[in-house]
Amino acid sequence: MRQRVRIKGVVQGVGFRPFVYQLATRHHLTGFVSNDSEGVLAEVQGEESALAQFHTDLRSQAPPLAHIEAVLIESIQEIIESGFVIHNSIIHPGTSTSVSPDMAPCADCLRELLDPSDRRYRYPFLNCTNCGPRFTIQQGLPYDRPRTTMAKFALCAACQEEYDDPLNRRFHAQPNACPKCGPKLSYHENGQFLAECEEALALAQRALGAGRIVAIKGIGGFHLACDATNDQAVVLLRHRKRRGDKPFAVLFNSIETIRQVATISEAEERLLLSPQRAIVLLEVRPGTNLSHAIAPGQTQIGALLPYSPLHELLVNETPLVFTSGNVSDEPIIKDNEEAFQRLSSVADAFLVHDRDIHISCDDSVMSVFERREYPIRRSRGYAPLPVALPRELPSVLAVGGELKSTFCLTRERQGYLSQYLGDFGSPQTLAAFERAVAHFESLFLTTPRIVACDAHPGYLSSRWARQFAQNRQLPLLEVQHHHAHLASLMVEKGMDGTAPLLGLCFDGTGYGTDGTIWGGELLLVDYHQCRRLAHLRPVPLPGGDGCIERPYRMALAYLFAAGLDWSDDLPCVRACSPSELRLLRQQLGRNIHCVPTSSIGRLFDAVASLLGVCQHVTYEAQAAIELETLAETRENETYPLPLDPSRGVADPTDLLKSLLTDLQSGVPRERIAGRFHRSLARLIVDLAEFGSSHTNQRCIGLSGGVFLNRKLLQLSVDQLREAGWTVLLHEQVPTNDGGISLGQAVVAGHLGALL
Repeated sequence: MRQRVRIKGVVQGVGFRPFVYQLATRHHLTGFVSNDSEGVLAEVQGEESALAQFHTDLRSQAPPLAHIEAVLIESIQEIIESGFVIHNSIIHPGTSTSVSPDMAPCADCLRELLDPSDRRYRYPFLNCTNCGPRFTIQQGLPYDRPRTTMAKFALCAACQEEYDDPLNRRFHAQPNACPKCGPKLSYHENGQFLAECEEALALAQRALGAGRIVAIKGIGGFHLACDATNDQAVVLLRHRKRRGDKPFAVLFNSIETIRQVATISEAEERLLLSPQRAIVLLEVRPGTNLSHAIAPGQTQIGALLPYSPLHELLVNETPLVFTSGNVSDEPIIKDNEEAFQRLSSVADAFLVHDRDIHISCDDSVMSVFERREYPIRRSRGYAPLPVALPRELPSVLAVGGELKSTFCLTRERQGYLSQYLGDFGSPQTLAAFERAVAHFESLFLTTPRIVACDAHPGYLSSRWARQFAQNRQLPLLEVQHHHAHLASLMVEKGMDGTAPLLGLCFDGTGYGTDGTIWGGELLLVDYHQCRRLAHLRPVPLPGGDGCIERPYRMALAYLFAAGLDWSDDLPCVRACSPSELRLLRQQLGRNIHCVPTSSIGRLFDAVASLLGVCQHVTYEAQAAIELETLAETRENETYPLPLDPSRGVADPTDLLKSLLTDLQSGVPRERIAGRFHRSLARLIVDLAEFGSSHTNQRCIGLSGGVFLNRKLLQLSVDQLREAGWTVLLHEQVPTNDGGISLGQAVVAGHLGALL
């Protein structure tokens, strides 16, 4: 009996062909296996019972980095042959397969790295079919060495022998190399080459130990590193990078070292040690030796473990600040010459290598909520793994929002999300975005038939989408921001759209269908439409985005809308100059340049300012994050935040009055902040019940950047479940704007199918 077997999914560059070879040999089957443009193709011949066991083992014993999406089996005519062989790759025009993300070193490679008797001892670029760079070096399909940036490195005899041996774990490991034939490190200062290989590494470590800042080229781009225990070095890095108060990630050499400075749950440990090696948010222990300048105003740090052999060799017991090699909010730099040019004012030295990075890929950032992954930034280790779509749709390119830029390219029933690309506003981000779109089109052999973007008329991403659609003569569909948020959650949960989702979308900014700025909405959505059921009472946003950078303006706007005095003793009034106060009174009184907003994110800003927590922000959501850090949520008291059932509007006026009374009575700010959080959690339950009265649903989805607030999220989920609700949360894509491109793509795909 002979069968043709096609395996689709992430099955190239992960040791799948030698796995099939060994499996077929073990079960005494003849035939062949090959990579092709669609995945892996095999023909197997033997006894029916042996074939049945082969298929069982194919799924249950697959290589650790493989992700099988489908196995298609076809009976064909038997042929006379002896043995099982591995054929060269086959290219079929117009076909494509999924691509493996970059993965951290496996245990076998780490043992070799630290074994003085091994020929790859302390070699920063060792890898095998179970680990190493994939996505960032891949230039095309099938995944073979000539289509990677390793093509310029000719294999030595020893590496070639491994590469050709089906029983070796480096069989067709495309980045395979050793010190004799592979990439090399080099160290540079003041534009001068000083050393290479082991000496380069030693000089970089010496510079870091001396409190200097070193730019380091890794897997997906450059990082800026310094001693995380050296206040002066961290402050200097923050100043040179124009980082403001935005937290830095910290690279540790082991779980044990992380435990000395942070608490780690079992789920967080699994995530830290996973092959994805994301940055994981952890609670910091008091009294650590980490610099106070790593995460000002916060009790969490972003910790990560080495995800390349170079990092394993570089970091020791002293942790390193490890932040993206860029100017803040621009894409991570990937090329040596660009790094020398653009990072020379930030870094004192450069540790680089000569393996090109074809496509940049920044670090992923994750947290754990109730023992499950809760993504904050989906990038290295995850991109470009697809998300399964509810049904096959026309191919869509969805460009996401303005911040935390990602795009989504769909093909059949797969949504391929890009890596994180930065905030859509600089020429560098635009160039990286365009390169990444072209790369995805090439990798997945997909030309979009529809373009989707946010409905905000001023977003640069939407302008880019309009121009792209015009150039390609494609239809452009605008998707309302919060509709996209909740649609992405529906996709994650496998909802086919026949039943709508009742959802709460809380964030900072989203252009509403009425021309105002939304962000505190109860919505009923499917893949075709979005219905607004209830929302926070809108207040004026004087000066537009200027309020986002100066929370005191938002506090004054809320006081004005509530009819409350601007008392001189209030922190928000003291933070505002007399001339600006006069201007704001005129703006608000005459309703000049005051767009209404129902944003919960802006309410957080207002309360943070009223409590004197934050009056100027240097990164997105800083005021809300610092207010969450301050909040003590153990007590049960709340402020009144009534929901008018006749209009579906929640009015925060009474909340503000009660909060000010507490503030003026000397109630500790921690308790006031906690009561505010509890009040919002109770409002969330009230909104859910209001939605249930209109829909009879008892399942609700939560999406939007506000739900990165762990204290609010836990309070809300606990109270919703206590009230009998099933709660849906994100697990595959971020709840913030980094996930909306998926929702845009599916909504546009469903609407486009009707065109």
